[in-house]
Amino acid sequence: MLTHLLRLALLTLSLLLPSQIARAQDAAVDIPAQIAAMGEASLKELTQIVVELASTGDNGVVPVLTALADGNLYLDEASGRVVIQNGSTITDPLTGEAVDLGAEADLSRIRVNNGLRRDISAALSGMTLMSDNPATRLAAAQGFLSKPDAANLPLLDEAIAAETDANVRGAMQAARAVTILTSEDASIEDKNAAVPQVVAGAGRNAITILTGALADAPDEVKPTIEAAIAGLEQGRAVWGALQNVWFGVSLGSVLLLAAIGLAITFGVMGVINMAHGEMVMLGAYTTFLVQLVIRQNFPGLLDYSLLIALPVAFLVTGAIGVGIERGIIRWLYGRPLETLLATWGLSLILQQTVRSIFGPTNQMVIAPTWMSGSTDFFGLAITYNRFWIVIFALIVFFMLLLILNRTPLGLQMRAVTQNRRMASAMGIRTPFVDAMTFGLGSGIAGLAGVALTQIDNISPNLGQNYIIDSFMVVVFGGVGNLWGTFVGALTLGVANKFLEPYAGAVLGKILILVLIILFIQRRPRGLFALKGRAIEQ
Repeated sequence: MLTHLLRLALLTLSLLLPSQIARAQDAAVDIPAQIAAMGEASLKELTQIVVELASTGDNGVVPVLTALADGNLYLDEASGRVVIQNGSTITDPLTGEAVDLGAEADLSRIRVNNGLRRDISAALSGMTLMSDNPATRLAAAQGFLSKPDAANLPLLDEAIAAETDANVRGAMQAARAVTILTSEDASIEDKNAAVPQVVAGAGRNAITILTGALADAPDEVKPTIEAAIAGLEQGRAVWGALQNVWFGVSLGSVLLLAAIGLAITFGVMGVINMAHGEMVMLGAYTTFLVQLVIRQNFPGLLDYSLLIALPVAFLVTGAIGVGIERGIIRWLYGRPLETLLATWGLSLILQQTVRSIFGPTNQMVIAPTWMSGSTDFFGLAITYNRFWIVIFALIVFFMLLLILNRTPLGLQMRAVTQNRRMASAMGIRTPFVDAMTFGLGSGIAGLAGVALTQIDNISPNLGQNYIIDSFMVVVFGGVGNLWGTFVGALTLGVANKFLEPYAGAVLGKILILVLIILFIQRRPRGLFALKGRAIEQ
């Protein structure tokens, strides 16, 4: 045991020398000669060779030490040459080039034991911990954090003293604190002092580390660990609630995109359009076709395919919406039951048409690079696709507000919404307003379909997943009121995400529906009721 401690101390001292001394040693140590000497060396001599090679700080010795620890370093008895063998491949330990030893080759594995493997592991960790590359040092510190060993404390202390990067130093300090906390030889005071450092530096793994250390901790340390765990769990609950809020806002933005067009048509025209979900589906398939054309003919524009698909989907679904209004809806005004049945039948026709053209299987739209991946924002996991959908929903909402409040068409739409007969008497062409309103609502549904290609499967049934929620948003927020739709979408989105962990997705939606029904009993016109002069209002 004493011999092993002396060997470890010698190894640690050699690794902790400043880089200038390491370079001087590199000039003095004959690396090829040391490697050649490994073939006939005893275990004690191998330990000394490992120390010498590690002290050079040369990254070229890492493959040699790794192969020795893994049992892949061999001596060719015929030529006396040390080589690395991986399967049938034999390479030079320094250059990595393939070696042909000929038919007379007689390979024997260079023997190592667990003590030597520990020495090699410490040597390799020390080399990476003292690397010139901050990323390498950070990875080494995280390795020490995941596998604490009291033998590495001197190495960590020296590395912390020399570290200039704040992030790397924090990881090293966390690794040191975890090592002290799990060490049997550390004092009570050191263990208590290590707990706050684990909390500060171990990140999301802090609770797991502290919980694991609690079982074997001395009685004097357990209150400190328990208090730290309680604080972390309280913080996790707060961040969990904030994460649910973000998920709810994300879902609410999707509901807003799907419902905002329905709010216009339902509010202005009083039409219950059961085919609105199919406009969303057609927008998604339009995006698929646009990207297919770009992928086959203009692959360099693939990252911009969604941006190109936005106006195309709006025009396609808007034109289909105008056609539906002119061909079907205008003959059914004032007959809500017939309108509902007609649009429901139309939705089935559109679904089957798309199914016949594209097949029943899901289609894929490739996410552009700027919508791929995620980021961590103060502990919140935010995916880029959801983030951009939220931004896009806000842009669509405020552009629609601008259209309704700052354009002649918007003025006419609001007039028709408040009093259709009076607007017609004042010279407003209500049939034209109806057609444009239905086209605008359908076009916005197509934009929703473009966004949904990034978070949902593109299938003929895509719209059916959102039509019921869209009607709930419109009724809850107030028919024809955009701000009511905005508040209703976000409210239902957040409420859904808070109910799902406790009630499940299906039961959560049922509870939301029941709550909306109870709410409508008290406020039949929703959160934000439009004010008009029609006698029926």
